[in-house]
Amino acid sequence: MVKRSKDMTLEIREHMRDGDGSVEILNLLDKGEYKGRARLIAKITLHKGCSIGKHIHENEEEIFYFIKGSGIFYDNGEEKPVAAGDVAITGNGQAHSIKNLSDEDLEMVAVIMLH
Repeated sequence: MVKRSKDMTLEIREHMRDGDGSVEILNLLDKGEYKGRARLIAKITLHKGCSIGKHIHENEEEIFYFIKGSGIFYDNGEEKPVAAGDVAITGNGQAHSIKNLSDEDLEMVAVIMLH
């Protein structure tokens, strides 16, 4: 299967998880297009000053692969700088948030896998 970019759905979420600004979510694959136990396979874009607020992942884990820009990843209360090429994972029962503090977009591929 090959899915063309024109066939991917784009969502804009305002103040996602009580974060700042808007978040662009480009759904790379939708449920039914894969057989694995994922609930999200997407490219996420945070523009300057935008963020995804703090939240906990229950019975799942989330992996971010950063493809452009830089920001701050809040990992269970610790601030960790992230940039293109880095990977962050939030395990089952853990909390995280992310903010773009740079002048360029922060782009990442996100996968949420169910336990």
